[in-house]
Amino acid sequence: MTAPITIKKHEAVPGTGSYEVRFADGRPSVYFYWDDLPGRRLQPDLLTRREAEARAKELARIERDKLAGAST
Repeated sequence: MTAPITIKKHEAVPGTGSYEVRFADGRPSVYFYWDDLPGRRLQPDLLTRREAEARAKELARIERDKLAGAST
């Protein structure tokens, strides 16, 4: 069985990238973009790596809890 929710880190350029939260049920992925160089963090939705990872993990935890509650 495939994991219902996974987190994948993308980092093509060192110091910048995204965390992708993937859903096995066909929903579109959610991305949390990050950049660790403040001078490049011009978009208001860009986070630091630590913030992006924390948000991705929190979303995955919330969605896993929803799935666990639905199956009981």
